[in-house]
Amino acid sequence: MTAARPLAVGLTPMETRREVILGVADRAERCGYAAFFLAEGWGHDATVLLAEIAVRTPRIRLGTGVLNVWGRSAATLAMLATSLAEVTGGRFVLGLGAGSPPLAEGLHDVRFEAPVERLRLVTRQVRRLLDGERLEPSGPRGARPLRLAVRSAHPVPIQLAALAPRAVRLAGELAESWSPFLLPISALAGSIELLLEGAALAGGRERPQVCPSLPLAVAADPDQAQALAAWWIGFYLTAMGPLYPRSLRRAGFAGAVDQVLAAGSAPGSRPLPEGARSLVDEVTVCGDAERARTVLERWYRAGADMPVLVLPPGRPVEELLDTVEAMRPGPVRWS
Repeated sequence: MTAARPLAVGLTPMETRREVILGVADRAERCGYAAFFLAEGWGHDATVLLAEIAVRTPRIRLGTGVLNVWGRSAATLAMLATSLAEVTGGRFVLGLGAGSPPLAEGLHDVRFEAPVERLRLVTRQVRRLLDGERLEPSGPRGARPLRLAVRSAHPVPIQLAALAPRAVRLAGELAESWSPFLLPISALAGSIELLLEGAALAGGRERPQVCPSLPLAVAADPDQAQALAAWWIGFYLTAMGPLYPRSLRRAGFAGAVDQVLAAGSAPGSRPLPEGARSLVDEVTVCGDAERARTVLERWYRAGADMPVLVLPPGRPVEELLDTVEAMRPGPVRWS
């Protein structure tokens, strides 16, 4: 018996070309991917583009990968999730994350404080509203708590992006799926244990689906593939705040992080320092298509249920579409 293992495609907030976003989603649908995730940062409203994609695609699941919990209220998140569940015919996944200080403070003008507590509060409030319950106020209020006037006929799964131990346990407690980004493969098993701890705290609920978001550095030319991997690692360690350096230090890669940071500006414009090259195999899917499939197999064996292949932003559209084709889900034989 053969079946295709679940595999998804994702785009980062830096990919702001609307026609590219739509084209990648269309190609992912035709290639048989299980889901398409669109991150939101400081460009397009991801939910508007997902609604546009929904009317162009009949099958593929569509999700926010992710929305931060500082830019919208819990009620706004619940309303958009309800609407997209209806527009997609039940194909929508609400991906939420704590974001970063630059996004919360630099764009939404909200102080970045106690991010895990904020993620917990918003997730709980969103779930209550989606379940038809009244909002549970976070403090004394004069008005009566409301419930949504519209409730989707389709369930809306919540996916949490989380890296820190407390946040991963929270995903196990509250979410239907968990999607870490730039998590080393060697740390996946330990993080799954944290998910199980969170699920046990919630009364033994089912463990969330494990959906690691994996930066793609796929090219026929090995030098180009290595350059893409160096960009991913250099950019996210030097330009996206303290979250990713802290996470990799916690996973045992402090020396590699220090070398990347010491290399200075213009991330990805030079090869990674020798002591940081182990990160390529730990956090990216790098190489030609054949080698990339071998790397992907390692993630499945390590415990991933549905990896999300994240495409590099700003690349030529034909290159991105060719990569989606090259990595398309293939059948696996079950014994």
